[in-house]
Amino acid sequence: MKFAKNILETIGNTPLVKINKLTQEIDALVLAKVETFNPGNSVKDRMAVKMIEDAEADGRLKPGGTIIEGTSGNTGMGLALAAIVKGYKLICVISDKQSKEKMDILRAVGAKVVVCPTDVEPTDPRSYYSVSKRLATETENAWYVNQYDNPSNTIAHYEQTAPEIWEQTEGKITHFVVGVGTGGTISGVAKYLKERNPNVKIWGIDTYGSVFKKYHETGIFDENEIYSYITEGIGEDILPKNVDFSLIDGFTKVTDKDAAVYTRKLALEEGIFVGNSAGAAIKGVLQLKEHFKPEDVVVVLFHDSGSRYVGKMFNDDWMRERGFLEEEVTKAVDLIKDHQDKPLIVVKTEELVSHAIERLKKYKISQIPVVDTTGFVGSLDETDLFRSYVEDKNIADKPIKDVMGKPFPIVKANTSIEEVSKLINKDNQAVLVELENGKHHIITKHDVISSIK
Repeated sequence: MKFAKNILETIGNTPLVKINKLTQEIDALVLAKVETFNPGNSVKDRMAVKMIEDAEADGRLKPGGTIIEGTSGNTGMGLALAAIVKGYKLICVISDKQSKEKMDILRAVGAKVVVCPTDVEPTDPRSYYSVSKRLATETENAWYVNQYDNPSNTIAHYEQTAPEIWEQTEGKITHFVVGVGTGGTISGVAKYLKERNPNVKIWGIDTYGSVFKKYHETGIFDENEIYSYITEGIGEDILPKNVDFSLIDGFTKVTDKDAAVYTRKLALEEGIFVGNSAGAAIKGVLQLKEHFKPEDVVVVLFHDSGSRYVGKMFNDDWMRERGFLEEEVTKAVDLIKDHQDKPLIVVKTEELVSHAIERLKKYKISQIPVVDTTGFVGSLDETDLFRSYVEDKNIADKPIKDVMGKPFPIVKANTSIEEVSKLINKDNQAVLVELENGKHHIITKHDVISSIK
């Protein structure tokens, strides 16, 4: 009988799959190394087991010990599978930008999950780097994995991932493209491939908000490049020891929007349900197309499964909130579709100004229409209210009709965005759109700006 002795023996030997529709403009063979076929659904299974086995061998990890690691989710999953099989406890420290699915999956496989804020410096005691190190010192019989600087991370890909790619392409690979986070995958694969063919080109995919590309090109670690970004699993605000820049031929940066959009395109156009970094990787390949020739064999690695991102990139509401959903926005009604089910907030002429201020605060809005029994008769804007307050501190007790401005213009639902934009200016901060059901909704400058793709 042919069977694996445990789940860890099923790691590796993932397939190479030809990309067809998305790469039609590329005059080369593009193959994806689809790592979601690993039991933990990501490339990180490989290095997670290797790091544990090496730590067992040299005594850093002792029987019954606790494994502690800062992770974006996938390394944690690989560690969890190994911890279950080998009898260890696991604490995963994760940043709050990671998907809820990742956190739930880690808990499902027995890990304790500690969530830390994303928008803090790596040296901040609240960062997931700092919390991981602290927990490792406070926990009895603990081993801190430190995938960023742990050489076993790179060795795993040198020993496993790269030989698979070399064998599967019969040594014909000319370019390897992969997202860079800890650096283990790109460095391990690059070392192996370049030892066999120094002409193989290695390209890293970086994201805006990360330091890799500029550091590779200039040797400058530019803290001005560091800011919060959405793409998961790639990019860093530190320089991990596992990133061997001497083996990397170049980087290309992919925007958060492109990464998200192409993650969905891979599912819809190729039938490959993979994660956020895969979207960044395939968009990076397209950005690099002038580097490829017809006889080239380009291998791009897809890190993990789309199941980790069902609540994010594969959720229309999440995509729409960030302006990532490629929807045509041409009419007034398109500008308010995200919130047209909410009631229009208004105030009446005889109410006190304090009532309007209360409503502006409660609903976090800046403009509010004024009505009486005849309909819309005026408007209030927070800037005008502030100016009036400076002039008269007793304004809060006055009726709204005494301080209101002229009513907002009213447009039809099919009015073009261009016409709506012309109506919003320094003297008029909003427009009302009349919907088919006779109700009205407000369009502000924010709505127009949010529609810009």
